[in-house]
Amino acid sequence: MQDGGIRLLSDLLEDRTGQRLSPQRGWRVETALKPMLRVHGFKDVETLAAHLARHRDPRLEAEVVDALLNNESSFFRDLQIFEMIRGQILPDIHARRQDRRLRIWSAGCSTGQEAYSLAIQLCNDAERWGDWRVEILATDISATAIERARAGIFPQMDVQRGLAVNDLIQWFEPVAGGWRAHARLRGMIDFRRDNLLAPLAPTGAYDLLLCRNVMLYFAHDRRQRMFDLLTRHSHDHSVLLLGAGETAMGHGDPFVAHPQFRGAYRRPVSLSACAGGPMRQGI
Repeated sequence: MQDGGIRLLSDLLEDRTGQRLSPQRGWRVETALKPMLRVHGFKDVETLAAHLARHRDPRLEAEVVDALLNNESSFFRDLQIFEMIRGQILPDIHARRQDRRLRIWSAGCSTGQEAYSLAIQLCNDAERWGDWRVEILATDISATAIERARAGIFPQMDVQRGLAVNDLIQWFEPVAGGWRAHARLRGMIDFRRDNLLAPLAPTGAYDLLLCRNVMLYFAHDRRQRMFDLLTRHSHDHSVLLLGAGETAMGHGDPFVAHPQFRGAYRRPVSLSACAGGPMRQGI
């Protein structure tokens, strides 16, 4: 019964989000749901699963999914990636875009540290980007994570993970419960709750797409849908960044290794580009 309950809840997570929990990670179901079990008065995971099997309870189902999602994140996670963004990728976009418009999408943004890290980089280089129209879209399926990201309040432990002291002092202010991101940072980012398997938030094409550590637990067909989505929202010179354990290879090659930026991806060179046609800009 215990395995059956965990399997039912794991199937619920996969159906709603695409994330698959292997049998070896079944322990995570019990660990993640313990606080929720206490709040709702369920004796254990099996009792909760039995309740959901017998009763249609959309609110409780959504709460289970939210609790099972892995919202692990940190500021400037994988620092070498952000150094490449600041030193190579953003300057390349700046040189290419003639319309002075920069569009970035942080897909699976969790509690927002990745998006805030990007905003900090752009603000620290305000002389370059001051007269540009900058758009940062940050999406995640977790309502709880998006609520925290919009509030921009992070406990001391979070700001100590990856955030330089100078950036903390300049771009955050102490509040009850931790540190709050400056209003300028919060105003730069459009945080949206969105399901990447049925997306509504992204529009047009983005110059820089970050979808890091999102597809690690997706089945192959779900990953293929994700790459189709990323292709639809990119242009010939878009840069895609994945997590360290993820690759775009083996999915019909919608993206190929970027020839200039180590570990990044771009769409294959189009026939129009080969023929010397104009670059298709983001919309």
